[in-house]
Amino acid sequence: MSSRQDSAPASQTLSRGIRLLEELADARAPLSIDDLAARVELHRSVAYRLLRTLEDHGLVTRDAAGAVRLGTGLAALAAGVAADLQAEALPELTAAANDLGMTCFLVVLDHDECVTLTSVEPRHAVTAVAQRPGARHPITRGAPGRAILAQLPPRRWPDEVDARLAAEVADAAERGWATSHDEVVPTLRAVAVPLAVQGREPAAVAAVHVATALDDPAIAARLSAAAEAIQSAL
Repeated sequence: MSSRQDSAPASQTLSRGIRLLEELADARAPLSIDDLAARVELHRSVAYRLLRTLEDHGLVTRDAAGAVRLGTGLAALAAGVAADLQAEALPELTAAANDLGMTCFLVVLDHDECVTLTSVEPRHAVTAVAQRPGARHPITRGAPGRAILAQLPPRRWPDEVDARLAAEVADAAERGWATSHDEVVPTLRAVAVPLAVQGREPAAVAAVHVATALDDPAIAARLSAAAEAIQSAL
């Protein structure tokens, strides 16, 4: 699988606009035009023109002080991504999150990265880990990555899969679930199970937590029930 960054973009202008959106999403707070221009290494005037276009489409907004933040137009676009998968996954993730007392989320494959499509935090929990939709990390890291790799033939694995990871993926495929600790986010543990939906790239249902009285097999069993329900509904 090739990275999204392997070749020059077909449209440099579009690529720059997307990079501005990505920086705003990563910041999770308003940024000035100067800050954004510096982050994507653009002249301020170029960044300003791009942001005005994004603003016209409701993808970003600016307050009275000129600070830029993501716009509500992105929510409508996000809702349309695998809308049927999101619709079927949401109630199952909600039930699993409340049963387990931990954040549950759906991860899909995008090139050689895992992308969180939707996430649900438990209703009543003293502490809960936030897992932002749109967050991405390499498929070679974390429990969701292993659960997805277990569904792919080795010829589709990225070059970064070494012998150790290949053995862990084989173990995950045999038992039906994967775990990770301190890989994607420091101190956090994750459990993930495969989700195979006909006509779609491999996905995974996962849970993330700091500490719990439940053991990994129990968490995996609950996630597997959610994955089976999603698969049946689709």
